[in-house]
Amino acid sequence: MNATTEPLPDTMPGVRLPGDSTAVVDTLPVPEPGPGQVLLRVGASGICGSDIGFIYHEHKTHRGVDGPAYRGVVAGHEPSGTVVQAGPGCRRFGAGDRVIVYHIAGCGLCDNCRRGFMISCTDPSRAAYGWQRDGGHARYLLADESTCVPLPDELSFVDGALIACGFGTAYEGLRRIAVNGDGDLLVVGLGPVGLAAGMIGRGMGAARVIGVEPSQVRRDWAAGLGVFDALASPEEAAETVGRATGGRGAATVIDCSGSRPGRSLALENAAEWGRVSLVGEGGTLETEVSDTLLHKQLTLYASWVTSLPAMAELAQNLVRWGLSPERVVSDRFALADADEAYRLAAGGSRGKVVLVDGDRS
Repeated sequence: MNATTEPLPDTMPGVRLPGDSTAVVDTLPVPEPGPGQVLLRVGASGICGSDIGFIYHEHKTHRGVDGPAYRGVVAGHEPSGTVVQAGPGCRRFGAGDRVIVYHIAGCGLCDNCRRGFMISCTDPSRAAYGWQRDGGHARYLLADESTCVPLPDELSFVDGALIACGFGTAYEGLRRIAVNGDGDLLVVGLGPVGLAAGMIGRGMGAARVIGVEPSQVRRDWAAGLGVFDALASPEEAAETVGRATGGRGAATVIDCSGSRPGRSLALENAAEWGRVSLVGEGGTLETEVSDTLLHKQLTLYASWVTSLPAMAELAQNLVRWGLSPERVVSDRFALADADEAYRLAAGGSRGKVVLVDGDRS
């Protein structure tokens, strides 16, 4: 399985993040796949909020990694594309296959890796695309075959890029709280992950999907998706949720805001015996324990990204539900315009911002 679907150039454009709120496009050599590796022609690569918070604005350290989390590599951990070359020993994917890339390559031997949660691998060999190894903001990407999952023909490369992180994160959080048609879903924070949660919650059968977001621009964008039954600002949340749920509160709640006020709002508007999922990075959690947690018998779940099997399952489910993640994309940019793309994503875009390769998206 080492055939090539197209002539390969010697060099390619690739985006790096110096940590000074800029994105720089460099000219880099096109890599060759080694044993167990595939070379992808990238079709789309998303810009994630963690890239902005931890890398774009400044290089921060990261728990579990010695030294800076970002090692100056090609950025982007949300890629999808087409295999153009497979290295020796590849058995699952070959030239011409469309794939999504799970954004962590783990040791493959620890319990977390064997469960498919390479995100939680603690072995020193663990490397994240776009953080410790070259990521998807380039024309070509060298990926471990073990980190690839099939991209169904019904989905675009942009769909695949969104599944690679944001939609996968939302799906795992919703799986933990078992969203179903017996109750309503409240989504707090309508950035890209929150929009994903609303769309997936609809696919999972939530009776009603309610969204809370402080930005009027983002609420307007969310309204146009046809996913949410009700939308509110934080100030309107209690009244809106109460009206939509007959005063019971939401049976399932997911906080995608990553903020202390957002998390408090999520807990306060959960129904008795409600299930609350926390997926937003950063910040703190502050709550009154007795009335808010104990007396309402709430169950809290914390979820970090998702597993590789769940990501593959999500891709199939989206096809089955007739849902296209790229509907949450508000802006697309070519690689050459990565600096503009990052400025927009960091400055409050309406929806998701992605880098695409011409008409391959």
